[in-house]
Amino acid sequence: MEVVVTGRHCEVSDRFREHVSDKLTRLEKHDHRIMRVQVEVELEKNPRQHDRSTKVELTAFSKGPVIRAEAAAEDKMGALDLALDKMQAQMRRAADRRRVHKGRNAHVSVGEALAGMPQLEDPVEDDGVVERKVGPITVTGDGPLVVREKSHSAVPMTLDQALYEMELVGHDFYLFVDKESERPSVVYRRRGYDYGVISLDVG
Repeated sequence: MEVVVTGRHCEVSDRFREHVSDKLTRLEKHDHRIMRVQVEVELEKNPRQHDRSTKVELTAFSKGPVIRAEAAAEDKMGALDLALDKMQAQMRRAADRRRVHKGRNAHVSVGEALAGMPQLEDPVEDDGVVERKVGPITVTGDGPLVVREKSHSAVPMTLDQALYEMELVGHDFYLFVDKESERPSVVYRRRGYDYGVISLDVG
């Protein structure tokens, strides 16, 4: 398993890189298919955030879906331990789902393509009214601002597969195309292991 450690607004020592590699070997007992884990360490310079001044984000790439977890703490070691615990919990939940639904689903990964910030065009003034383009939207005056725009390639999947991938990325919802109905759908977490599904009828 390859481990890549990068730092944003901070230096990452060789000693910490070795420590990270040693710690991440624990993940292989949950998923032996992991090929690479990206570790990003980010330092928050705001003194008011001293108890959460260091954020660690883990992204594991395997033959299956991408798994992501992040945590913040006072130092790198604490944030790493918290993020690692979250990732292990996500892997255990996913493994539990596989055991419960054994044989009912062939997991297909949804490829991820993250887009950066949308391009902002220069404002145009017409009789004192400011118009600007934010992504695909024309905003008149002080309208809404798109902070981030993402586009993902979608492979139709079953509800079981969508639940499995939602657990792996650690989100409370997951957007997918339902394999049976071919409708855009969202599965979301309600309480504990209780889930809901919303589908769009585009016919």
